[in-house]
Amino acid sequence: MGSHPAIAQEQNCCPASAEGSGVAPSLFLCKRGEMTATHVTTDSDADTMEQYFADGERRALELPNRGPIRFVGDGALHPDIVAAYWEYGFYVFEGVFGSDELADMEADLAALRRRFPTHRGSAVDLDGNPPIGTGLKAQNVIWAKSLSDPVGGSRRAHGRHPVKMHEPEAAADAPDEVVFVVHGSLQFSDACLRAYGHPGLLGVAAALNGDDFTPFNEVLFLKDPGVGPSVAWHRDGVTHWDSPNWDQGSHGFNFMGQVFGCTPENGVWVVPGTHKMRDVDIPGMVAEAGSDRLPHAVPLVCQPGDVAVTNRQAVHGSFANTSPQARVTINMGFHRRASVIGQMGSGIHGTVGLLDHDRITERSKVIGIAIEARKQRYPEETPFDYRPLAGQNFSFDDQARSALADYNALDLSV
Repeated sequence: MGSHPAIAQEQNCCPASAEGSGVAPSLFLCKRGEMTATHVTTDSDADTMEQYFADGERRALELPNRGPIRFVGDGALHPDIVAAYWEYGFYVFEGVFGSDELADMEADLAALRRRFPTHRGSAVDLDGNPPIGTGLKAQNVIWAKSLSDPVGGSRRAHGRHPVKMHEPEAAADAPDEVVFVVHGSLQFSDACLRAYGHPGLLGVAAALNGDDFTPFNEVLFLKDPGVGPSVAWHRDGVTHWDSPNWDQGSHGFNFMGQVFGCTPENGVWVVPGTHKMRDVDIPGMVAEAGSDRLPHAVPLVCQPGDVAVTNRQAVHGSFANTSPQARVTINMGFHRRASVIGQMGSGIHGTVGLLDHDRITERSKVIGIAIEARKQRYPEETPFDYRPLAGQNFSFDDQARSALADYNALDLSV
């Protein structure tokens, strides 16, 4: 349904059979290239949706905002990339993660899924051990009903998701609830931590947010086939909308690294240019469209290893994943220091509190640990020089892993 052939060939994926295992099928993940139709649903409006997906993909691939990361001269991000990002509010960087790195990510994801609670509130994982997040104070594992919209039309997250998305009916054999977000992902996956230290991506962060850029937060989004929940149309950020200094980059951006690629059916959609608008009427947009299919939105169409950079102020969202293809997104956000320093943390991510120099410095140390972790795995790379931590030495070992526990309590959320 509207899938780019090169992508569909590489990323067809769905949960392995859980028959006889006694656990929800959504806790399993196939390798790239496998294909099964378990849990795929149909919808009474499927033909119209298929056309919407195809039209959106066509529009997305016609935009001049995709290609490899390119630096010029003394290390500046190529001006064509910078211009396209600020014009459309997103850019798809192709081929950022190679096959070896993707294999590491897949192995970590498989191990991580075994550590999920067997169900919401469970005290054990699949192997009978204490599950991920045990003993931690910060939020980690987020559950939602299969194919649901857990936040749309609610007051959650400061009411940023004002309209509820269509909720398809899940198949009879689908689990009632699935894990769809993992917060603080860098403490649970060395592969994700190394991705966070990628010199090209950190170079992009410096180009867009300044050399003194700060972290925001990191999560995993899991959109399993036939069960993955939707994320209602919204814009991120709650702090700077009324600021006299507001501009198109005030609330930072997210990198969205794609382990299996993403399609119109399972990926994030963006309304180009809305990051430049101080006021946006999302309920009015949906009412005018007559449904949650916003006519000017385009999907992030990615192959495995691609990374999209998306402005947090752009209107974006995703539909419930009724397709047979999985999406796993390694989400990594960054801010301008000027947007963060002296602000009060919103509490959507991290604890509510003053985002002062000490909190920013402590939270930024994760970048130093990630750079060192990546250096150990990829010694042939030139590591990124993160200037706010100049002169500080970092290591990556079991002690450093322990130091990452609950790091996301300090997320810099504005």
